[in-house]
Amino acid sequence: MSKYDVIVLGSGPGGYVTAIRASQLGLKTAIVEKESLGGVCLNWGCIPTKALLKSAQVFDYLKHADSYGLTVKEFDKDFGKVVERSRGVADGMSKGVQFLMKKNKIEVINGFGKLKPGKKVDVDGKEISADHIIIATGARSRELPNLKQDGKKVIGYREAMTLKTQPKSMIVVGSGAIGVEFAHFYNSMGTEVTIVEFLPNLVPLEDEDVSKQFERSFKKAGIKVMTNSSVEKLDTSGKLVKATVKTAKGEETLEAEIVLSAVGIASNLENIGLEDVGVVTDKGKIMVNDWYQTNIPGYYAIGDVVPGPALAHVASAEGITCVEKIAGLHVEPIDYGNIPGCTYASPEIASVGMTEKQAKEAGYEIKVGKFPFSASGKASASGEKDGFVKVIFDAKYGEWLGCHMIGAGVTDMIAEAVLGRKLETTGQEVLKAIHPHPTMSEAVMEAVADAYGEVIHL
Repeated sequence: MSKYDVIVLGSGPGGYVTAIRASQLGLKTAIVEKESLGGVCLNWGCIPTKALLKSAQVFDYLKHADSYGLTVKEFDKDFGKVVERSRGVADGMSKGVQFLMKKNKIEVINGFGKLKPGKKVDVDGKEISADHIIIATGARSRELPNLKQDGKKVIGYREAMTLKTQPKSMIVVGSGAIGVEFAHFYNSMGTEVTIVEFLPNLVPLEDEDVSKQFERSFKKAGIKVMTNSSVEKLDTSGKLVKATVKTAKGEETLEAEIVLSAVGIASNLENIGLEDVGVVTDKGKIMVNDWYQTNIPGYYAIGDVVPGPALAHVASAEGITCVEKIAGLHVEPIDYGNIPGCTYASPEIASVGMTEKQAKEAGYEIKVGKFPFSASGKASASGEKDGFVKVIFDAKYGEWLGCHMIGAGVTDMIAEAVLGRKLETTGQEVLKAIHPHPTMSEAVMEAVADAYGEVIHL
């Protein structure tokens, strides 16, 4: 039986990052993967969807070339090649992870791993063991009883990024990041898209001002938006899917070629041996402490299988924290109040910390500042004036409580707020940090200036 210091079950952005850090710390490491290295994120999620969205952005530029003083007489799209490019990007990233495994001398074991008592893992009949076993098996598209996926007419995110032909019409159920990103992509490509959301606002976890702006932008782009609505049942017997939608005004029947279910994710906990080992779960999640230890010594869990935000960067951070603690380093628990969230539709959304509503409910007296991109020179020059930056500060001590952005490229800007909050910066310090001109990032400084009554360009 092969013996290791660390075995990681799953090679997504939680698993492979964990394995690399473990190896860097001198631990003999193996990683078990039943599909392709990189997991859902690299192969079916974060990376290939961004490739699709880039194609949509370029297509949108071509459609609006005249806005930039350009004449493009003929252009078209090849949907198959758009999908093919996306798959190529994913394959390249997966090969990159293969290289990293070799570089860091991590043994990759292909197969389905099942936990065994005594710190062992069975991989398709072959047993391996380690002092520390880290579960990083990720998650999959969640299925609701009334939204059973058949992979053809009712699909999840995997099928949504590999359809052979572009549908003429699509109903997207759910307006979290997955739902709105695919809604934007297919709408940009020319599909007639309707998005159905149970809650009152699209992207309901965001600050309300962001949600309202986002909904306006989606409607402006030609997407039909149905909030306070739910899909009660589907009829897939005909050529088109018939969806019965319950709204505040009564039931409505929609028809579309495809229904995309984007109602969240479910952790991959089935058949991995949790019951055999005695690992405690609750509500579909593995229970862990601050260092990602389960109730059974030697068994750990990170990423989408534990409570907390199901985000790639969170899984990576949890894995690093876990193995650094195993290696005896001094580590601090992750601050889950300072995790950035990003949505890559158009306009993009990025946020960190409290919303205005949450800050008020927490009892803070707050200063709120807002700067619209319509007042930004860079945004005007780029033709991307939709959106704004909103900041929230504690009026008493100047603590940066939250930052919320919507607009072009904001997912590349939010790290300023994450770092500022990590370093416990104040509003006045942000205000006095000179931002380059002309950039979109100036909007952060201007929003802070607005909060303190010192805004220049409004």
